[in-house]
Parts: sequence; C-alpha cells; structure tokens
Amino acid sequence: MRSRLLTDRRELPPEWRETAAAALAEHAAGLAEPGRTVAAYVSVGTEPGTRPLLDALRARGVRVLLPVLLPDNDLDWAEYQGAGQLAPAGRGLLEPTAPRLGPGAVTEAALVLLPGLAVDRRGRRLGRGGGSYDRVLARLAAAGAQPVLVTLLYPQELLDEVPAEPHDLPVDAAVTPSGVVWINPR
Repeated sequence: MRSRLLTDRRELPPEWRETAAAALAEHAAGLAEPGRTVAAYVSVGTEPGTRPLLDALRARGVRVLLPVLLPDNDLDWAEYQGAGQLAPAGRGLLEPTAPRLGPGAVTEAALVLLPGLAVDRRGRRLGRGGGSYDRVLARLAAAGAQPVLVTLLYPQELLDEVPAEPHDLPVDAAVTPSGVVWINPR
C-alpha cells in the first residue's frame, strides 16, 4: 500500500501539488489559534506541501515547532523562524536552525500535524514506517497531552481502511485541498 501511495504522489503534476499546498495552508491554518503552539513539519518531495502553511501559521501569531531527526529516529523540536532559518539535514529533510527544545517540547502543542500517506474513516494513519511519529504520539499520551491530531493529505489518500497496529492512535482530522474532514472531533 505504501508503494502504491508513493507512486500515486509522484504522478501528480508539480503545478497541481503547488496549488494543493496553498489550499492546504488556507484550511489547516484556521485550525490553530493565535498565541498557541503547533507542532508541524517541513514537507519533502511529493508530500502535501507545508511551506505555505508554516508561514501562514506564523503570520497568525502561532508558535510553530518543527522536528529535528535524532540518530535513533526520535524527534527533537525547535521553533520555526522562517524559511531562511531552515538547513539541509539527513534524508533530504530541512530542519530549523533555532535552539533545540528537547523531545518533550511537542507536549506543549495544541495541534500536532502528522505526516502520513493515508488516513482511513476511523482516523487510522498510515505513516512511512520509520516510527518517529509513533514515538511522538506515545510521548503525548504519556504526558497526558491531548492536542488535536491532524494529517495533511491529497484527496485520494482518505481511504476506507488502512492497516493499523494496536498501539496506533487515531487522528482527529485530515486536511485535504478541499477542506477539513473531521473524523474524531473533540
């Protein structure tokens, strides 16, 4: 399933992906209240684009945390201070150059944007399989944090069912270029 979804993403025209990123930013930015903290990520390759969203969040007065990949695949976090403050990192990622805040910083977020390849109608998210965000979700649960969990997707990636493990936590919503799809609203 992962291979098929990745192939489908590669086949999307770059112009369409750019338009989709702008629409995602419009819909997802409205989920974050000014003065709050959002944990986000910098999209890579053919992932649904997050760069317009990161700037839209900052413009709304939202504090944005971005991940820094650690050698063990866990995630540290640092504040996003603009596109000019991102540096190339391993695996083709871009990471913030701001001071690291520690893996636990994500527990301050009111909204956590999770990358994924698909989400099903019960909120189960199919990630890339590296486990980094499974650790984030476990850390949130252990801290008693209950942020809104959202995955950014292309429309065709909202599926009837995706494989899940017993430890997988459902997301609350998926955002596509068409809008927000609430799955487990709070």
